[in-house]
Amino acid sequence: MEKESENELIVRDYLARQRTKLANNRTLLSYIRTSLYFLVSGTALVKVEDLENIKGLGYLSFGISVVFLIIGFINFFTIRRKIKRGHYAKM
Repeated sequence: MEKESENELIVRDYLARQRTKLANNRTLLSYIRTSLYFLVSGTALVKVEDLENIKGLGYLSFGISVVFLIIGFINFFTIRRKIKRGHYAKM
């Protein structure tokens, strides 16, 4: 079904759809990057032996990292499904 609608699109609309797909991929990569930043900072905070009071903040950073990763993938698959159905203008 998507292939039929792709053939009917004019070049401008086809390129707009491709830009939307690339923007969705770029957004997923930014969520992954942010998740990795929190993961690295959490590892650093847990490994510091001089400051025992900060370990809780390190574990919180691990949790935030997982949350960002889950939100990023949910967002990616939701928008990808809307793009395939052709409802991406209503986001």
